[in-house]
Amino acid sequence: MRAFVLTAPGAYEVQDLAAPVAAPGEVVVDVERVGVCGTDVEFFTGAMAYLHQGHSTYPMRPGHEWAGRVAAVGDGVDAGWIGRRVMGDTMLGCGSCRHCLRGHQHVCDKRQEVGIRGARAGALAEQLAVPASSLHALPDSVDAVLGALVEPGGNALRAARAAELQAGDRALVLGPGTIGLLVAMFLRASGAEVHLLDRADSSPAFAHALGFEHVWDEQSLPDLPFDAVVDASNAAHLPDRAVELVEPAGRVVYIGLAGEPSRIDTRALVLKDVTAVGILSGSPGLDAAIRAYASGAVDPRPLVAATVGLDEVGEVLAGKRPEGAGPGPKIHVNPRSGAVTAAVTAQVRRLGR
Repeated sequence: MRAFVLTAPGAYEVQDLAAPVAAPGEVVVDVERVGVCGTDVEFFTGAMAYLHQGHSTYPMRPGHEWAGRVAAVGDGVDAGWIGRRVMGDTMLGCGSCRHCLRGHQHVCDKRQEVGIRGARAGALAEQLAVPASSLHALPDSVDAVLGALVEPGGNALRAARAAELQAGDRALVLGPGTIGLLVAMFLRASGAEVHLLDRADSSPAFAHALGFEHVWDEQSLPDLPFDAVVDASNAAHLPDRAVELVEPAGRVVYIGLAGEPSRIDTRALVLKDVTAVGILSGSPGLDAAIRAYASGAVDPRPLVAATVGLDEVGEVLAGKRPEGAGPGPKIHVNPRSGAVTAAVTAQVRRLGR
């Protein structure tokens, strides 16, 4: 099979590798779509913390936002999985530690992460081997594009739920990238009034086209009471700003990560009686994200700007925008195609609804 492999910071190859064989308890999936994530970019640049902590090493195969169809099963796996359309949890716990036994495998100290940690190969390949226990079945209404958006959607859904807003409450989302916009979509679906804070040099046009009327930068942000603030940015100063902006007795949710340490004045946190929550993984929110997509309550398809083949992944990780790409922040990969599939027509049709 063909697979995209990072061999060193800024270095990569599309290699011909032996196809995976399902070990006991595993399945082999024919990969249909993979999302390119900011974590993949950090591995490409060499900035990813796991590289410096010994959790990850080159060569490595990234790709943890995926959807596909089960092609084979190993010993001990129900053959009924064969032919089913699935996505998979990124976080693979050891199964026996205190965290795993409490259902928190996503914070297991010994965990592997697909395409990220513990030498577990990722989905930027024609086929992928993963534990059957990590699979989540996709209904017919959730196609491969939506399926590859379930993993980031699970993260975003957890962040939106952690805000604990009621219908009519006001939320502010910092950083309208893929995760920030997904958070905003889930918050809107819950009935909240959603505001977005973007950089001053960014255009609000795409967020407006998605139906978000209130898009600001730090200079234009109005003096409004925000019942919850979700930081989905990578700006080191915004975690502290989130505490300043949230209402007393409100909630601040942190899902973004900066490249350097962020500082928070805990005096403000305490004196305002603010609850702060951190979100690491989409694992506990994957099934709910699938249901939201299947019902149409949340439709993240417009976030996908283009779909490329394995041969174009390196350029995407290096920051090159695919020719003909739509306005969305997310690039998808079809490992079985070498052609760029622009999504402009579909984007315009959906955004114009």
